[in-house]
Amino acid sequence: MSTATLDTQRRVKRLIDVVVSLTILVALSPVLALAAVLIRLRLGGPVLFRQQRTGRAGRPFTVYKLRTMTDERDAHGVLLPDGERCKGIGLLLRRASIDELPQLVNVLKGELSLVGPRPLLPRYDPFYTERERLRFEVPPGITGLAQIHGRNGLAWNERLELDVVYVTNWSLGLELRIIARTVRAVLTGAGVATDPSAQMLDLDRERMLA
Repeated sequence: MSTATLDTQRRVKRLIDVVVSLTILVALSPVLALAAVLIRLRLGGPVLFRQQRTGRAGRPFTVYKLRTMTDERDAHGVLLPDGERCKGIGLLLRRASIDELPQLVNVLKGELSLVGPRPLLPRYDPFYTERERLRFEVPPGITGLAQIHGRNGLAWNERLELDVVYVTNWSLGLELRIIARTVRAVLTGAGVATDPSAQMLDLDRERMLA
């Protein structure tokens, strides 16, 4: 693929990002408003969950999601596991992927794309291999190649390798196929994990133990 063709396809990718994000946000604004009210009533404030993630070129940014967990703690004041704090309305929002919708604002701001390697926690930054650092050459995404091949069911090595495969084999056709398969996964609820930490160690912990 020539550089000119690749540049054109990347401009089309950005156009798709903006048009699709705006369309979904407008169409689902009643759903978001209802979700916000229910979160406020059932879980309290804040409605939005904000967290620092690492984006393109290693730049940090704040990702937005709807809050899905309570602040319940054990007798020692330690937060309970995610699976125990994600219940009721939070569990429903997560299973329907509605909690991910505020990330479309990140897409409009240019911090995220619809498709790309999932943005991960900054504390993981020192633990990537040189090959895995290729994930920072493109904008991170709401969904990606790893998400349509198992989401949280994949081991870290598999997930990060799929990110590299996406970066090194990117095309507009691949982009559209990932979007189509993501829509199917969301509609069926495939691969959603309410407590990912129960299935696998955090990346930093896993690689420090290796």
